[in-house]
Amino acid sequence: MLIVPPQIKVFASLAPTDMRKSFTGLIGIVEKELGQQIENGDLFLFFNRRRDRLKVLFFTGDGTIILYKHLERGTFEPLRATDNNTSSTSSEPCLTLGIDELRLLLEGIELSSVKRRARWRREEPKSMTNSSSEAPLTDNKN
Repeated sequence: MLIVPPQIKVFASLAPTDMRKSFTGLIGIVEKELGQQIENGDLFLFFNRRRDRLKVLFFTGDGTIILYKHLERGTFEPLRATDNNTSSTSSEPCLTLGIDELRLLLEGIELSSVKRRARWRREEPKSMTNSSSEAPLTDNKN
């Protein structure tokens, strides 16, 4: 079982990947073709042409880990790019998935058949910048 915090993004390469590639080759794909940085701590998925093998690459802070799954029978669902889950920074097609979608994909459940019910989700915090017009909060006692 893969236990990952929900805020981690999952980037899935849509182009078939040569499964002989290891750390250096996969990191090269992440940086050059997908336009991402491995050091961000996100997960990166790579499928072979037959879609019966999957490599998951991620950076742990002091090293990189590759998980390799080989299906004895069947294939992983062919992922398709849509406007809302295609990475805008990539030159090659790349899907952005959530952790829940990754779990479904690994279990063999078709993502296209899953219907998500409406739920409240916290918005991502906006970056806070200090503008020069705002005075710092200080306690001025004379």
